[in-house]
Amino acid sequence: MYLGKVLGTIWATRKYESINGYKMQLVQPINADNKKIGEPLIALDTVGAGPGEIIFYITSSEAVIPLDVDMAPVDASIVGIVDSINIESKRDK
Repeated sequence: MYLGKVLGTIWATRKYESINGYKMQLVQPINADNKKIGEPLIALDTVGAGPGEIIFYITSSEAVIPLDVDMAPVDASIVGIVDSINIESKRDK
């Protein structure tokens, strides 16, 4: 799983039939310090995330697992919304 920030929603007048009903979100991958890493990607939203929210997503063939279809051309799926990130500093150890 990876962290990301939803930049916005992508609208499509036509899309593959098995993914109708799912929102497509533009996601910026980030690290635990909320710093951008890599290029933005498109992910299907399975949890109702919105712009500005920190999310976690999965990629590759596992991206189709949270969908209610057997097979779909999906490279990434949003599977959770992050409430908070707590990082233990080295001084705390």
